[in-house]
Amino acid sequence: MKRAVFLLAVAAPVALTGCETILTNLPGVYTIDIEQGNMIDQAMVDQLRPNMSKRQVLYIMGSPMLTDTFHEQRWDYLYSDQPGGEARMQKRISLYFNGDNLAGVQGDFRPSQLPVIKESTETTIDIPKRDMDRTMWEKITGLFGGDDGGTPAAKPKTEIDPSLPE
Repeated sequence: MKRAVFLLAVAAPVALTGCETILTNLPGVYTIDIEQGNMIDQAMVDQLRPNMSKRQVLYIMGSPMLTDTFHEQRWDYLYSDQPGGEARMQKRISLYFNGDNLAGVQGDFRPSQLPVIKESTETTIDIPKRDMDRTMWEKITGLFGGDDGGTPAAKPKTEIDPSLPE
C-alpha cells in the first residue's frame, strides 16, 4: 500500500506537467504581454533608401539585434510580440550593405517607393497676454505693509521744502 501511494506521489507531478496548456488558460489569471527585440514598423522601413550610410540606417532603425561576425555586411532586426499569453507574432528584417552603403532589404517588411511625408505633431498655442494689476512682489509686500490691495502704491515725492533749515 505504501509503495502504491509513493508511486502515485511521484507519478502525479510528472503527469500533471503535461497539463500545462490547461493551466495557461485559467479564467481570471492575468498573463503579461511579452515584447522582445527591436520594435520595427512599416514607417521606419519606409524611410530606408538605397545607398544610405550605416550611420543613417542606425539612426532610423536603431542598433541591430544580430551582427554576424562572418557576415559583417548584414544586420538582422527581430521583433517578437506575445500579447497576454496568445500566439506569438514574430517579424524580422535583414539589411545588406555593400561597403558602408545600404544595398538591400529582406524580410517581412518592404520599403515603399513613395516619398516619406512626415506629419507634424507640433501644435502652436497662442496665449493671450494677461493684464496684471500688481506684480507678484507687490502682492507679497502688500501683505506685510498694510496695503489693502487695489492699485499699486505710489512712491512718495521727495521734494525738499526751502523754508526748512538745513
